[in-house]
Amino acid sequence: MARNLNDFIAELPPERQAEIEARYQVLKQEVEGLREMRQIAGKAQEDIATALNIKQPSVSKIEKQADMYLSTLRSYVEAIGGKLELTVKLPGRPALRLQGLSDGTVSDDRTTRTVARRRKHA
Repeated sequence: MARNLNDFIAELPPERQAEIEARYQVLKQEVEGLREMRQIAGKAQEDIATALNIKQPSVSKIEKQADMYLSTLRSYVEAIGGKLELTVKLPGRPALRLQGLSDGTVSDDRTTRTVARRRKHA
């Protein structure tokens, strides 16, 4: 007779069960994409479309994109009731939270001019 996963885990030593539960909790906090995040928030694509002043097919397109502007991502996250925060993880360093990029502001005017100049030449 086949055993299910819960039966298998129940037979493991308690410390191993605790490790599995801790990893499960971490994985449970990760999402595959915007669609799953929207579903967790209990929103329909039509709700997002209304909040963003766009049509529902545009929401579907956003959810399928692999690459997008931060402003689009921020607007989408806010439409589902969330807040976008950007964190950079460098090897051997504590996580750094970027201020200014996720809210649409740029803190260094020189950066803005450099990027604009590069776009002109491209």
